[in-house]
Amino acid sequence: MQSSQNIRKELVGLEKQYWNAVKDRDASTAASLSHDPCIVVGAQGVGELDNSSLAKMMQGATYELKDFSFDDIHVRRITDDVAVVAYKVKEDLVVEGKKLKLEANDSSIWVRRGGQWTCVVHTESIAGDPFGRH
Repeated sequence: MQSSQNIRKELVGLEKQYWNAVKDRDASTAASLSHDPCIVVGAQGVGELDNSSLAKMMQGATYELKDFSFDDIHVRRITDDVAVVAYKVKEDLVVEGKKLKLEANDSSIWVRRGGQWTCVVHTESIAGDPFGRH
């Protein structure tokens, strides 16, 4: 059984590896870290992405992730093979040719099978007023 500190380090590393895959448009790495399918929740709705759809989405992205950073990271081990990671993320993007800075709150549920962790659920909420007021 791994210590909580080792699980934290491993899972935060996997989150960063996924974000770097998005930044590099490395669909193969992103798919290897994602359950097939993975449930995703965000401003555009709720859905499931299989690895093939994830690859197509990454290749056809209309934005470019330039950089990212995490803050306020929480890791909760549910069982030996299930854990939750939640964090604040700052994103530097280029969207439709314009630079954009975005702050969001993200969470992922990771499951380990055969020694390999994969993300089964990922959520992203744009930071701001909880009632959607501007």
